[in-house]
Amino acid sequence: MFRLSTLAACAGALAVATPAVAQDEAGFQAYLPQLRAQAIREGVRPATVDSVLPTLTYNARVVELDRGQPGNPQSTRIPPFAPYKARHVDAARIGRGQKAYAANRAKLSRVETTTGVPESIMVAIWGHETNYGSYTGNFDLLRSLATLAYEGRRRQLFAGEFVATLKIMDRGIPRETLKGSWAGATGNPQFLPSMYLRLAVDGDGDGRVDIWNSQADTLASIGNYLLNAGWRAGQPWGFAVSVPASFNRATLTNRLVSPRCPRVFERHSNWRTMAEWRAAGIMPQGRSWPADDVLATLMEPDGPGQTAYLLTSNYRVILDYNCSNFYALSVGLLADAVER
Repeated sequence: MFRLSTLAACAGALAVATPAVAQDEAGFQAYLPQLRAQAIREGVRPATVDSVLPTLTYNARVVELDRGQPGNPQSTRIPPFAPYKARHVDAARIGRGQKAYAANRAKLSRVETTTGVPESIMVAIWGHETNYGSYTGNFDLLRSLATLAYEGRRRQLFAGEFVATLKIMDRGIPRETLKGSWAGATGNPQFLPSMYLRLAVDGDGDGRVDIWNSQADTLASIGNYLLNAGWRAGQPWGFAVSVPASFNRATLTNRLVSPRCPRVFERHSNWRTMAEWRAAGIMPQGRSWPADDVLATLMEPDGPGQTAYLLTSNYRVILDYNCSNFYALSVGLLADAVER
């Protein structure tokens, strides 16, 4: 999942940038026929493509944001989790989440029955992605995605998402609805267009899948996403624990290397059953133990002596939504607070 960054442009550079922008615009317009051919080849109606392409112009701001993404994460020191938690699991977000939870219990209950995903987890994802729908992004998806495809660093990805957005239009979603982040995430759950096509569902039975305006469709789509990613009903995402001072961390090394987001997963210990963690002296904070055979990893985001967490396979499902330990921890903690 991508995040909007802060605008930092030098006014004195505008005159210098103008010829380059004009050159990029000309190159962009020359590239659009390639997108048209790809879209029609993949089944988009020609009328849909031809209604969009003449309206598109190059968006230099989107390219600036894309190029501003961190280029060498290995050189960046991992900050402490506590300040992030204070910002993202704060009283205002918890309060709004509790109201959203209470207002949507009937819808949520149906989704939980179908997917096994707890109601509070769906609400917490919604809260983290768009603050319960209060901000979903205002970039024109088609313009942004066409620009990023033309720019070329990840052409296959963004050209595919551009075509997926056209397919959404073919399903009856109007062009003006298709706004979102600079990188294409859209709607209340911030799905990429291809994810909308694959996993968004009709939660209110009106025959349309509207993740921009329907809370029922939003929550059902989040639940379906997590189910598809492997959510196991009846297991917690994880929970806070205390680690004894005498605990031997040398035995925790995880020798598996994840092909996806390895820096995120390298912070997790090896897997053990709850019975094994209990025998090692780990103690839950404010809750009882899950079943003895449930597997979990240990993570100490702020180091020894601070709150640690035992994390189940459902935590890894949350990571599938956004591969960040801080994000996934905050979703779980917000969900716990929302349902209290």
